[in-house]
Amino acid sequence: MNKYEGLKEYDKLIRDKIPEKIVNSGASCKTHVAGDEEYWEKLRAKLSEEVEEFLEDPCVEELADIVEMVHAIADFKFGGIGKIKEAKNAKFEKNGGFEKRLILEETDNR
Repeated sequence: MNKYEGLKEYDKLIRDKIPEKIVNSGASCKTHVAGDEEYWEKLRAKLSEEVEEFLEDPCVEELADIVEMVHAIADFKFGGIGKIKEAKNAKFEKNGGFEKRLILEETDNR
């Protein structure tokens, strides 16, 4: 049997403890540490994947995965979640939130 038969390729960003879990299950895995450009690409892809999973199964666990991705992106690109909270609060002050459940039906654009 070829050493590489049965291997499944992923090429995606994973959580830090996943390789340990794979090894503890008796399997093996190969990983590498992404550089900045690859990491940014994989963060965006992972966010898209997590949003898609949430849309297919809207549960708290899937929403938590999205929040985790937002934190990772905030830390990597925007100086931490505090900066995101500041921007969120500024937008809330300027435009409000979504508590009223308003749906815009039409406007005359004047």
